[in-house]
Amino acid sequence: MSGAPRPFRFGVNMFTVDDAASWTSRARHVEDLGYDVLLFPDHLGAPSPWPALAVAATATQRLRLGTFVLNAAFTNPALLARDVATVDRLSGGRVELGLGTGYAKNEFEAAGIDFGTPGRRVDHLSSTVRKVASALDDPGVEPRPVQARVPLMVAGNGDRVLRVAADHADIVAFTAARTSRDGELRLLTADDFESRVAFARRAAGERVPDIEWNLLVQVVAVTDDPESVFERTPGATEAAGSAEAFAELPTVLVGSTAEIAERLVGLRARTGISYISVHEPALEEFAPIIPLLRAADA
Repeated sequence: MSGAPRPFRFGVNMFTVDDAASWTSRARHVEDLGYDVLLFPDHLGAPSPWPALAVAATATQRLRLGTFVLNAAFTNPALLARDVATVDRLSGGRVELGLGTGYAKNEFEAAGIDFGTPGRRVDHLSSTVRKVASALDDPGVEPRPVQARVPLMVAGNGDRVLRVAADHADIVAFTAARTSRDGELRLLTADDFESRVAFARRAAGERVPDIEWNLLVQVVAVTDDPESVFERTPGATEAAGSAEAFAELPTVLVGSTAEIAERLVGLRARTGISYISVHEPALEEFAPIIPLLRAADA
């Protein structure tokens, strides 16, 4: 990539909320470990993102708070803009809004929403992105967010979603997985993933320098035994076939802390990806890698 790289940022996708005391304690711990963004997904059968983020806002000082990502089909743009603005005010201007099409067919059925075709879901995402951004930017719509512009993330993998992201998003997030018609995810190979990144960057054109590029990592293992990680990871054989191929997947980080940090520096140099997100189970394991990558930016 030409030009100076963006500084690294780090997010963690949290899943569980027990009670106020434990949740606020965990939010503070995320901040203390050096993460930049506390993220919350949007799935039926799991806690609601906005109340969780609002409570986390009261327990933290600098930590940004985001959705990773909201299912656009589950929300109304006007109501979503109200939620975003409210939590942005409660947090003193720390909200980041992430949106996607949704992919889990069973969740659409449970919500009584037509799963439809991939094309229809992308159309709905595109409409939601434009309407929410318009409402958040409109000085006549109350409540107003604190931020002049709430950063917008769009996540996905297919051509149409990546075009929406390239046209409208401040942050483009790569899932690095294909979705079947029934919503089953299949991790991409390194070559397939980098072709997706190249496609999105071409689609963004002159906007490339203005966009922050994100990757959600699925597996983090600080170890000198990658074979054992392969053997204990569900779906690894189907995704890669061998431990060597599995360790090369873009969503898999296996090795020493120094090796993982070096790999992410290389990923940024090749693809421009500087914003790395991990899932809650990797919260502690990934944390020692953060200062190594901060040092790379010093």
